[in-house]
Amino acid sequence: MNDLTDLVAANAIMPRLLATSRRQALQLMADTLAKSAGIDARAAFDTVLIRERLNGTGLGEGVATPHGPLAGLTRPIAAFARLDPPQDFEAMDNRPADLVFMLLSPPDKSADHLKALSRISRFLKHADVRAALRAARGADELYALIAGAVHSDAA
Repeated sequence: MNDLTDLVAANAIMPRLLATSRRQALQLMADTLAKSAGIDARAAFDTVLIRERLNGTGLGEGVATPHGPLAGLTRPIAAFARLDPPQDFEAMDNRPADLVFMLLSPPDKSADHLKALSRISRFLKHADVRAALRAARGADELYALIAGAVHSDAA
């Protein structure tokens, strides 16, 4: 599958997430993902917070992918947010992240988790995709971009 809609539901997209800290951004994203997927918001927040404490999930170029295992899931699920203002996710380039995908996966399916993280990373590695995500007007345009994630790895 070339798009990310199997991971990110339309109602798990936040076009302008106002957060004053990384922790607050994670909490708000976990709340939205919980409502979208019918999971426990506190458990979702706790799992990504534990992962963030181990090592930041900033990828650079203003991108972060907080993630972790969550019992009760049958497949990986994700939320997407554009943070305002960008927050520090400890990226190697020291750039704060404004484009954030939160990924949760079943604890017993680590291969699926790694594949989903890889798909998100491949999608976000393209400068034109990052620019389009930043320029999109609202959740519908963002969802269309996420649904059209068809870049080849040859680029």
